[in-house]
Amino acid sequence: MIRPPTDLPASRVNIRRMPKVSIRDLDLQGKRVFIRADLNVPLTESGEITDDTRIRAVFPTLEMARQKGARVIVASHLGRPRGKPNPRMSLRSVGKRLSQILGCEVAFATDCVGDVAAQAAAALKGGEVLLLENLRFHPEEEKNDRAFAAQLAALGDVYVNDAFGSAHRAHASTEAIARLIPVAAGGLLMEKELEYLGKATRNPAKPYVAIVGGAKVSDKIDLLQNLIRLTDAVLVGGAMAYTFLKSRGGKVGVSRVEEDKREQAREVLAHAEKLGVEIKLPSDHVISDRIDATGKAQLASTIPDGMMGVDIGPETRRDFADAIGKARTIVWNGPMGVFEVDQFAEGTLAVARAVAASSAVSIVGGGDSVAAIAKAGVGSKISHISTGGGASLEFLSGLKLPGVEALPEK
Repeated sequence: MIRPPTDLPASRVNIRRMPKVSIRDLDLQGKRVFIRADLNVPLTESGEITDDTRIRAVFPTLEMARQKGARVIVASHLGRPRGKPNPRMSLRSVGKRLSQILGCEVAFATDCVGDVAAQAAAALKGGEVLLLENLRFHPEEEKNDRAFAAQLAALGDVYVNDAFGSAHRAHASTEAIARLIPVAAGGLLMEKELEYLGKATRNPAKPYVAIVGGAKVSDKIDLLQNLIRLTDAVLVGGAMAYTFLKSRGGKVGVSRVEEDKREQAREVLAHAEKLGVEIKLPSDHVISDRIDATGKAQLASTIPDGMMGVDIGPETRRDFADAIGKARTIVWNGPMGVFEVDQFAEGTLAVARAVAASSAVSIVGGGDSVAAIAKAGVGSKISHISTGGGASLEFLSGLKLPGVEALPEK
């Protein structure tokens, strides 16, 4: 049985959001400032960075700290080393790129705790920057171990969390440390994320349209429940749409369906109808007998046996674009189909173009949606592209983020 978000455990429901203390509010002159960043960038086998978006995203916070005369200590995780040092997941190459972006030498400590880190931090002068080695080389990081957090806290006088993408994790560097350093605040990226996502959850301008896609209904149930409370319409695409269509008795061929979620899908539809919120499902489809690049795209209003839906069709694209064009607030999380395959990408790209053409406040979150915006070349026309896939999903689902809750309110 689906519970409305207000029935979720009180410890996880985000009922009230107050502005958090910002790095803007702090006197940092001469202070050791421990900045938790999200530098979890994709690397090639040889350690080359293929996308430095997350490094560039933290630049404003680091530059502000430097301009304020801080001695800057940067910490991050990279990949999933499972609590052990792994040379392939070292932050050393990230440090080199960070040096280029900041236009100054960034020192590198070969550990994030212990004598190596302490000595490197103590040697910093005002305006200088130190990058610590991967936090997740220590299992205590993901365990939110207080003793490990205390070792990190000893490196700084001030804590700044600018890692929104990790704020939904209660880890030592995102949660416990904020309660151990006397002065804590959010960075400029954190501030921006909370501002825009807050607009989508607190008195958003109407009409409010949400676009939800992706593979699994199970991943988006909480999101859908919360959005139904806030929006005027929810446009559903991606593989998850076929679970909804089948729950209404539609023919979906061999499209991906979560059979054990059909009842939940029916309940979501009933809940939306009760609240007067329109849920739009695809009325036509791009279909194929396979989902790789060898698959041939065909159009269909119903999906025959042996075929699967891989994208929304032209009629659905027009319908979705019409709803998007009338909106004043738009949130998008998840692609409309198998957009990484070119012949199955047009539905997702059409939605990206419609969102970009809208005059609404537009917020895009989730790795695949962000990739679709980039593929469509419309990133500059989106109000806010969230850097935190899981974090933005949980925020929009009405859940508290431990890394945010640990920061003091103004």
